[in-house]
Amino acid sequence: MIKISLKKVSAVSLIVFTAMGMVLTYSTAGLVSFQNAKSTVNRQLPSSGNIAAINVGIYLDYACTQKLESIDWGDIAPGEPVNKIIYLKNTGNIPIRLSLTAKDWNPSNANGPITLTWNKEGTLLNPGTITTATITLTAAEDIAGITTFSVFILIIGAAE
Repeated sequence: MIKISLKKVSAVSLIVFTAMGMVLTYSTAGLVSFQNAKSTVNRQLPSSGNIAAINVGIYLDYACTQKLESIDWGDIAPGEPVNKIIYLKNTGNIPIRLSLTAKDWNPSNANGPITLTWNKEGTLLNPGTITTATITLTAAEDIAGITTFSVFILIIGAAE
């Protein structure tokens, strides 16, 4: 008969092995994220946009059940505006005045030959109220040297 003896593992050894496991896990996750980010960076996309909101909810539907977090503008023809319909809701308890800002253009020289406007600038939105907005993106007819771009769209609901 063979006897197997198990030695007690000290608390210090257990902590060391756990820490090593966590380091390996996080470093692997970092590599995976880096690889995914690298793949995304190398992909050629026609355009994109991220949306942030302050004091206002932004949605894909009038019932305000599907949050909107980005806009894919698709292929843009120079001189032809592209419209996107969004729904805004005042999620606070005081009236807010709406404004839109486009920032962090990439490439930076896209700001100018590409413009972003909307039909709700300065609109007062009461608490709980929903409104439909149209955001319009237009590339100048004579745009040159820009084949892809991205822009960060900030929609603000400032307290009245």
